[in-house]
Amino acid sequence: MVAKRRRLGNPLALVVLVLLSERPTHPYEIAQTIRQRGKENSVKVNLGSLYTVVQNLEKHGLVEVTAVQRQGNRPERTLYGITDAGREEMAAWLSDLLAVPDREYPLFETALSLMGVLPPDEVVALLTARLATLDLQIAAARGALQMLHATLPRILVVENEYQLHMIEAEVEWIRGFLKEIEQGTYEGVDGWRMFHATGELPKEFTDLQQTCVGRPTDT
Repeated sequence: MVAKRRRLGNPLALVVLVLLSERPTHPYEIAQTIRQRGKENSVKVNLGSLYTVVQNLEKHGLVEVTAVQRQGNRPERTLYGITDAGREEMAAWLSDLLAVPDREYPLFETALSLMGVLPPDEVVALLTARLATLDLQIAAARGALQMLHATLPRILVVENEYQLHMIEAEVEWIRGFLKEIEQGTYEGVDGWRMFHATGELPKEFTDLQQTCVGRPTDT
């Protein structure tokens, strides 16, 4: 199953469509609802970008103006509602995101792929510091999740449960990785240490380089 290319790729646009599917509302109220439901940890939002997203959705025919309100001396408030095309786009977009895994490139993965340039002991110290930060994040996330569960239906905070689980999984992996390095059971750790002591690449690296040099190139 391949995800269809969407007319809009900003996740905030999907959030707006979902909230407008509940009832027509004003962009400022959308921002308030996002914060009330704890969604600001799942999607980046500020009022300026929110208005831009709503305008783009209107341009694509996915939302429309349903009313213009004025209360006393306050500025006019334009209410937007979702169109039939918007509902179709919302359902298809959300279905793709739930069903089709999308390869992401987190910076931590990039750092792990390049960490060999640093000595093992330095990597251990850096990852130990990361663990301390992640432990604080877990404590904060558990407290926030407890508060959200007390005020919101679970279905509205399921992404917070997922975020907490992912942090806990990262912590578990890092602890296991550090244990292997410290006990010397991580494959290649001796060559890694030797490289930083002597400047000589481990044999498996030189063998790999020779293999790459000897491999014919495409023409």
